[in-house]
Amino acid sequence: MESITTKQRILNFPLTKIMLGLLVCFIAFIMAQQFATKIFELIIPLNRNYRNLGKGIIASTLVISAYIYFFRKYEKREITEFSSKGVIKYIIVGTLIGAILQSLTILVIFFNGGFEIVSINPISNIIIPFTIAFTVAIFEEILIRGIIFRIIEEKLGSYFSLLISAIIFGALHLANPNSTLISALCVAVEAGLLIGLAYIYSRSLWFPIAIHFAWNFMQSGIFGAITSGNEKTSSLFTTKIVGSKLITGGEFGPEGTIQAIIFCLFASIILLQLCKDKMISPKWKN
Repeated sequence: MESITTKQRILNFPLTKIMLGLLVCFIAFIMAQQFATKIFELIIPLNRNYRNLGKGIIASTLVISAYIYFFRKYEKREITEFSSKGVIKYIIVGTLIGAILQSLTILVIFFNGGFEIVSINPISNIIIPFTIAFTVAIFEEILIRGIIFRIIEEKLGSYFSLLISAIIFGALHLANPNSTLISALCVAVEAGLLIGLAYIYSRSLWFPIAIHFAWNFMQSGIFGAITSGNEKTSSLFTTKIVGSKLITGGEFGPEGTIQAIIFCLFASIILLQLCKDKMISPKWKN
């Protein structure tokens, strides 16, 4: 009897749940990539753009499925964060929020004379950044908000979880090319706080996924800017971005700008006001 109690205590420990959840999703992602590669090499030959799009769809679908199956069995509950209820609303509103915030960030660069459209490219140029944007958004939001944030919040409450998950999210971006402590702090504020609050407000992962996707896709796929210090992808507009690093983000991209922090902080404050009654208190206060 004692051994069962000890086993349950270990399995219900937040760090155990987080580590197992992350492991399951990473394994699902790797297996999905390998499976999709075999499909498009041996069965359905496509050009590079559509092959990557197909791989992104398969990987995203399998990771979502693995998350739902694992936590339904592990936590013995319905996975409401991936409920179909309100999904269309959250995707539309989240996409608009992400697109508007990114557009405002670029607009500041434009008004400072640092943004120039060199050429307009074929619409097919957005396939790769579109694929990267939705795949990254789904995978990172499952890991950060669906697993780390949600499980920490159950134990420590919403405010501590926001702080911890934002620090983790910013720190993870330190591994990116051209990243600095300042750029990581920008990401922590912009995405860590804003998207964490989006999850609290909706209690749905579709809302933060949509914001995350639109922010990245507009940045790289439409405006042709660098995203999180990575290399440029193909884009709808070939652009030239020059000027003060404070306004352009330099080699890290617009995410590392002062205006991005201001706009995202403003949006975060609005969300915070809207979800005050949805905050969870730490367990020791209950």
